[in-house]
Amino acid sequence: MKKAVHFGAGNIGRGFVGVILNEAGYELVFSDVAAPLIDALNTEESYTVHEVGADPKDITITNFRGINSAENPDALAEEIATADVVTTAVGPTVLKFVAVNIAQGLQKRAELGTPGKVAVMACENAINATDGLAEEVRKHYAAADEQAIFANTAVDRIVPNQAPGQGLDVTVENYYEWAVETGPFGDDVPAINGATWVEDLAPYITRKLFTVNTGHATLAYFGAQAGISKISDALANDEIRAKVEATLAETKDLIVRRFGFEPEVQQTYIEKILSRFANKDLPDTTDRVGRSPLRKISRNERFIGPAADLAELGRPTDALLATVAALLEFDVAEDPEAVSLQQTLAELKAGESDLDTVTAQLTGLDAEHPLYAGVRTVIAARVA
Repeated sequence: MKKAVHFGAGNIGRGFVGVILNEAGYELVFSDVAAPLIDALNTEESYTVHEVGADPKDITITNFRGINSAENPDALAEEIATADVVTTAVGPTVLKFVAVNIAQGLQKRAELGTPGKVAVMACENAINATDGLAEEVRKHYAAADEQAIFANTAVDRIVPNQAPGQGLDVTVENYYEWAVETGPFGDDVPAINGATWVEDLAPYITRKLFTVNTGHATLAYFGAQAGISKISDALANDEIRAKVEATLAETKDLIVRRFGFEPEVQQTYIEKILSRFANKDLPDTTDRVGRSPLRKISRNERFIGPAADLAELGRPTDALLATVAALLEFDVAEDPEAVSLQQTLAELKAGESDLDTVTAQLTGLDAEHPLYAGVRTVIAARVA
């Protein structure tokens, strides 16, 4: 039987990537540092993924086990050494840490003489995340490319925080997309039926990031600003929906210009995304979707990324900047990045730092960039 090692045994790992790999006939080895989660994976014989929406269904997942990467790195290396596929869903900032384990596994693979190369794919909400992962792996094992094929992916499925007491079971929306570039594999593409294989990933991953992720986070920040907790309730607010639609109209402008999508095709995609956000059966919250605002306001992410490109083209960015203003108000005590953001803004307001330093620090923009002045004005207004 084929084997897949997946880093990140959380809700996305079990409810998205793990489902696709399991249904494609792979034995699943989940790697995580959360001991109770790994213990549960090694105790339970199955778990259920509940897909909710217009066509709900339950999927039973079996044939899995877990390894604690912090406690048993050698055992994890052994698994990678004989795996067919390695995937991640840990968050872009964590990839540099799992790269160490992957490097150890590839080195072990070379020592054992395992035939063929393992497919390594980072399933993260970031553009070309696998490229970054590969770079980190090579730092620890220079011959990584002799043992692995690294391929970028674009992933899309809403997996909300789960209700207490569900155990390993996961509730997800009944839509997903996992697009993987074929180029690195040549004619030997892995057998994963649930994946969509594409020659050019850039249009898919950029459209997804600047539509799904931009729209979802926009909804979260304006919803939180209005004191609304549930994502679907936020979209039901006409004023908030209009702001989300305005933001996505700007990213649509960029996507159509950059990749040549027909405007009608992109608008249909937007409407599909909004219908997913409106799913009342999905218990998603503005706090969850808005978390990690420091990452989301960074240079190549879902707001500054498209806004910077539009500014360079001389196109409007008013709606995106309005969303950045809402992001700056995001204040959730349970989110370390939100706490850090508010502390940074408080220090700026107190005169302990200066506006240009904070603007550059938060957004990564140079002062000469055409978007810089607009973002600087938004930040200044937040602390006025």
